[in-house]
Amino acid sequence: MRVLLSVYDKTGLDDLAAGLAGLGHELVASGGTAAALAVAGVAHRDVESVTGAPEMLGGRVKTLHPAIHGGILADLDRPEHVADLAALGIEPVGLVVCNLYPFSERPSVELIDVGGPTMLRAAAKNHAHVGVVVDPADYPRVLADLAAHGSLSAGLRRRLAAAAFAHTAAYDAAIANWFAEQEDEEGGKTSLPPVIRLTLGRTRVLRYGENPHQAGGLYAEMGRGGWLGRLRQHGGMELSYLNLYDADAAWRLVHSLAELGPVAAAVVKHANACGAAVAGEAGSAYERAFAADPVSAFGGIVALSAPVDAELAAELVANPRADVLVAPGYSPEALEVFAARRKGMRVLEAPAPDAGADDGSWHLRQLSGGWLVQEPYRFAVPRSQWRVVTTAEPTGQQWDDLELAWRVVAAVKSNAVVVAAGGTALGIGAGQQNRVSAAELAATRAAGRAAGGAAASDAFFPFRDGLDALSAAGVGAVVQPGGSVRDAEVSAAAEEHGIAMVLTGERQFQH
Repeated sequence: MRVLLSVYDKTGLDDLAAGLAGLGHELVASGGTAAALAVAGVAHRDVESVTGAPEMLGGRVKTLHPAIHGGILADLDRPEHVADLAALGIEPVGLVVCNLYPFSERPSVELIDVGGPTMLRAAAKNHAHVGVVVDPADYPRVLADLAAHGSLSAGLRRRLAAAAFAHTAAYDAAIANWFAEQEDEEGGKTSLPPVIRLTLGRTRVLRYGENPHQAGGLYAEMGRGGWLGRLRQHGGMELSYLNLYDADAAWRLVHSLAELGPVAAAVVKHANACGAAVAGEAGSAYERAFAADPVSAFGGIVALSAPVDAELAAELVANPRADVLVAPGYSPEALEVFAARRKGMRVLEAPAPDAGADDGSWHLRQLSGGWLVQEPYRFAVPRSQWRVVTTAEPTGQQWDDLELAWRVVAAVKSNAVVVAAGGTALGIGAGQQNRVSAAELAATRAAGRAAGGAAASDAFFPFRDGLDALSAAGVGAVVQPGGSVRDAEVSAAAEEHGIAMVLTGERQFQH
């Protein structure tokens, strides 16, 4: 059998090629793949020895030739195809091993592969006679099938063909999206593309969906992925849909807060923080975040922006159980503590979350019959542009707490109000149908700890009642977007209570 090899990702290439050659198959390789086989000492032919035409145009044309594509596309059950091959002296190709340039990693015109997708589509179309492999993870299965049966089973060829079409679809989607993101002929940039092309590949089968009777899985955009696809689970039960949904919320929040201090910690329940803090070291950050609302912390998600050592691990297991722990790393001793005393807790080691607005992605939400699309959540107005609109000015500590509360409230479901003091979000009122209820809930959960602290509201106060509730809890400074027809009335209430009022000019709803 003739095997055509042309791969950018050369993972496992040497073993595959040696295995194929050992089974007596003829190897034909192009460009860099041929060079790699030569270094490995695996016998092969160059593509140009088959086509009779050298590579040209700086490598843009290598495999685009009837001697290659006739061999791939021939339906060997059709006598006229067999006759065409015989007349032209073309050998059938039984297996194509190919993967494409890493366009998503380094988008440019020169990384738009032409010959590779053409070979893959041809082989996948003719999967009744040709095997096609795009993923090095499939190499052992292919070698085992060939060794056992001399050919690939029909079922495996179909599965490999499906993977090949998914590979080229993701590649084409990445290229099309890149073009859509480029400046148009008039020099402007399209804010919302007319078409968004997504190809999602399953990266993990989950324990279940939102409820145990629902199946669930994690899918990532092929060629891009995200931090959830790169996490490492050290221990605990299988992950469920809500474990990952909440872990994503916690991980993004803790990295946002880490911009404000050395270490950040967050405890999240149902995608909303129930405690968050910044401190000089991980133990203090966690202790403060947990103490904000110990009752809600039971069964929640704990996220830390610094590695976990044995001392912090001991503190974690002494507190009510967390379902998930996410951190950038763990000491061996910490993992031993969790293995002995928190066997069910999912212990996740994760890279930093993706940049979102900086990586060209869009925030998509499914609804009946379509999708809502927007730019990812971000802070558009820096603290330097916030305006104090009262006689009272925030103190230095209040400024820090205002920014902490503002970042936390931006990650909490609307309507939301957050109370913070001393670097800790102490009271979080989330998901209320009116703003005064959110303020009252935040004040209640602060439980007398808000005196002299700060509060943030994710949208303007439509009436003064929300501000009155915060004043009653002892809050000394409030940050909010402003923009209400009653801004003057609300500011007057702040003056009356001696509260420093700061306007961001930016709403931070999250539904």
